[in-house]
Amino acid sequence: MQSISRRLSILLVISAVSAILLVTVFVNLTVSNKFNEYMIDIQNKRYERIVSYFEEAYKREGKWTSDTGVELMHEAYMGNYCLTLLDSGKQAVWGMDPDDLQTQIHIGEMSGHDSGVYTTKTFEIKVNGKIVGFIDIGQYSSVLLSEEDLTFKSSINKSIIASGALALIIIISLSLYFSKQFSTPIRAVAKMSVSLSKGNFDTVSTIKSNIAELEDLRKSVNILAGKLKYQDALRKRLVSDITHEIRTPLNVLQNNLEGMVDGVVPVTKENLNYLNEEVIRFGTLINDLNLLKEFESESIKLNYETIYLDDLITEMSKDFLMGNVHKNITFEYGLATDEKHQIIGDKDKIKQVMINLLSNSIKFTENNGKIVIKLYRDTKHIIVEVIDNGIGIKQEDLPFIFERLYRGDKSRNQIEGNGIGLTIVKNILDLHNAIIKVDSKEGIGTTVKIYFDSSK
Repeated sequence: MQSISRRLSILLVISAVSAILLVTVFVNLTVSNKFNEYMIDIQNKRYERIVSYFEEAYKREGKWTSDTGVELMHEAYMGNYCLTLLDSGKQAVWGMDPDDLQTQIHIGEMSGHDSGVYTTKTFEIKVNGKIVGFIDIGQYSSVLLSEEDLTFKSSINKSIIASGALALIIIISLSLYFSKQFSTPIRAVAKMSVSLSKGNFDTVSTIKSNIAELEDLRKSVNILAGKLKYQDALRKRLVSDITHEIRTPLNVLQNNLEGMVDGVVPVTKENLNYLNEEVIRFGTLINDLNLLKEFESESIKLNYETIYLDDLITEMSKDFLMGNVHKNITFEYGLATDEKHQIIGDKDKIKQVMINLLSNSIKFTENNGKIVIKLYRDTKHIIVEVIDNGIGIKQEDLPFIFERLYRGDKSRNQIEGNGIGLTIVKNILDLHNAIIKVDSKEGIGTTVKIYFDSSK
């Protein structure tokens, strides 16, 4: 099995070689064809010039003689072609011997697929519209190339090949470089994924990429690793917490019942009431867990109706204020009186949300503390704020407060509770498409904001 770097490099190199070869062949054929067209054009112009020369010669002399145009013989020998002058009856006036061209050094440098085969072309010589003779032009190649022409053509071909080779080297180098740019971060992410699959959630990829998609992939895998690490820690903590929550009332019941059986603990009404309270506490925990299970399985049915949050919050705040006079907690309201804030939802479930939030604020706020409740609207939401100046929540505990049975640091564990209330709150608000945010500082207080979709 090949690595991504090797496979990518091979593919890029094959693509580069194929492209360069195709371009080189195409350019070479194009240049050769254009060069041959150029030489044929020059050759045709030579033919025209020769015909014109003999027409002018006949006009001057009025007839053909053995000396007419013989001065072109030298040029013909140098150009590797033969001339034969014929009169109007196609009888030879004079002509060159094609065999004499065999001694010319240029015959070995002629170009063409029919090199070595002698061919002729006959052109009419006209004077005043009357054919007065013919000129045969014979050659051993379809295109006549001089030594300079051959050298020029060879130089072009060599230049094309050299350019192709240089381009190939550059492209291969760039291909290897860019394949490394692609493969290195991918290889790092793949290695990290393997490590995660083995349960090593502390792995982090630090190899950055300037390619947006690869950098997004790296960040996503790092986030995934963080979430897996958090879920693993949460799972271990939940097992510990739920074991503690269940073990405590069972141990109390077991120890007291064994004491009563052994006669160590007297069977009194007071002791039986104490045991009954532990049973009730245990039952409450089981009921909360069952309620949470119903929310998470989405088997809860909501009874939707119009809810006026102004009236609901005012009523519930008064009830909590009257029920907690022993702590002397002050309630302040910031409710807008110029308009009603209404939502569509299950009134009993929204009440449960407010009960849990207000209970937590009172529970974790010391005597003579203060709780502020605000209700207002922005462009898209109706917002409920519950602010207290209680003991607050540590920053490292904030991400976990909505998890089952999570109860934070020891100072908060000393206060009665089972760590399910906020989990239920979160599930109820999710069913109402509402958002809850918590901001807290240890020793200063906590602010809870709920964002309901505005029905306006």
